[in-house]
Amino acid sequence: MEIKTVMLTARSATLEIADGGRHFTRHPYRVVVNGREAVTAERTVTSLFGLKPQTRYLVEIYDGQQQVGTTEFTTEYEFVTLDVTRFGARGDGVSDDTHFIQAAIMACPEHGRVYIPAGTYRITSLFLKSHIRLELAEGAELRAFTEREKFPIFPAMLESYDEGDEYNLGTWEGNPLPMFTGILCGVQVEDVVIYGRGVINGNASKADWWEDPKVMRGAFRPRLFFISHCQDVVLQGLKFCNSPSWTLHPYFSKGLRFLDLAVENPADSPNTDGLDPESCRDVEILGVRFSLGDDCIAVKSGKIYMGRKYKTPSENIHIRQCLMENGHGAVTLGSEMAGGVVNLTVEDCVFRNTDRGLRIKTRRGRGRDAVLDHITFRNLTLDHVMTPLVINAFYFCDPDGKTRYVQSREPYPVDERTPVIGRLTFENMECANCHVAAAYFDGLPEQKIQEIVMKNISVSYAGNPKCDVPAMSEGVEKSSRRGMFIRNVKHLVLEHVTVSGQEGEALETEGVDDVEVRP
Repeated sequence: MEIKTVMLTARSATLEIADGGRHFTRHPYRVVVNGREAVTAERTVTSLFGLKPQTRYLVEIYDGQQQVGTTEFTTEYEFVTLDVTRFGARGDGVSDDTHFIQAAIMACPEHGRVYIPAGTYRITSLFLKSHIRLELAEGAELRAFTEREKFPIFPAMLESYDEGDEYNLGTWEGNPLPMFTGILCGVQVEDVVIYGRGVINGNASKADWWEDPKVMRGAFRPRLFFISHCQDVVLQGLKFCNSPSWTLHPYFSKGLRFLDLAVENPADSPNTDGLDPESCRDVEILGVRFSLGDDCIAVKSGKIYMGRKYKTPSENIHIRQCLMENGHGAVTLGSEMAGGVVNLTVEDCVFRNTDRGLRIKTRRGRGRDAVLDHITFRNLTLDHVMTPLVINAFYFCDPDGKTRYVQSREPYPVDERTPVIGRLTFENMECANCHVAAAYFDGLPEQKIQEIVMKNISVSYAGNPKCDVPAMSEGVEKSSRRGMFIRNVKHLVLEHVTVSGQEGEALETEGVDDVEVRP
């Protein structure tokens, strides 16, 4: 059995136990570090903390008393540790510790560590800088204040002095708009690692941030973690919870890693997406657990203005060994994706109790740069997912979302407003206890989905399935136990695809140019 070391700092390591499990290991394993019992691993991605810098470690994995794998590594160099309590932070759950922790961050030299020991630290926004390591120890919690007047505001577009360019700081749902700064916030920083067993708690509730969530009061709601135009940023091991809005929101950034995290928001919290990479490149999401009130992962690239002007897709995104549960969509593309989403792979994940598995949301008006292509889902386990696969080119977002132009199933001329859905592959998916429909694919008649390939997919229905709408667009009725509905696709390949327990036809097609069915 292969044991991979996927991340190292001077004080921590993240391991992947490749025993064939999806998110969860096939058995609990004993993890022994330099001869001492460390942790019991029940998930394929497991982190070790409390290590020492520049130290050689031997990690042994045991199934009971039998050794089944080993790995060795040497931790990184560390110059100095800055304990925030020595800068004045109290961690008493009452005092405002923002300035003291910020002072430690600003004073931290390259190869230094900012250390937050156990305690509850009340903060507003903390701003990151390049080349630091920030550790939250076990028992440490950053708990945010919720009074709007305490938070800085990022304005939207700022015009350059020569009026030839602009500087975008604030953003809200794909548009340049003023927003309160994130609880953890970084702008144009690089080489940052935030890690540990601690908690970052947005402390939001329906008495503050979640009240009238779509109304701008002073500015739009902050993200729990927001970085803009950053690179080489890693989050490792932490728990993020009770976010004011989207939880983790990297924006126009690249070289990002999200490892062994927990992202938790109440099921009824509004617009608390788990992780929303927006116009980001080279993103790894590994071993993350999501349970929240909206989409678990929502990949975006701006609404019409941002997509057309900057033409920056979200691309090269790899999602592995994650658990998505209790959200609207497990992995959603859009709807703010006018810059496109390309080269995205989701594999070896578990989806539970979500409304949808894959959820593509697009519409006329997103524009010709809104290209979705090379999207792959494989080796997935789905349980009690209402509709496992949804592609909706008529998503009724925005003020004009229910107009005839957006919702008509009649073909319109292909022009600069027309989005594109390219090639999508779904393979090796086990979908149990489905409720509404196995798959609902609804492409544009004038710009059909180029290709859908489905291989080795089994779908079975719950004994008492719930009735709901498979896709949010005009004219789609509530249903339960529907098979696969596929409309407006150029090339469709079905190989070893079974849908059992549905009512009516297992497969309904309309406007599909070429269907290739393989036994």
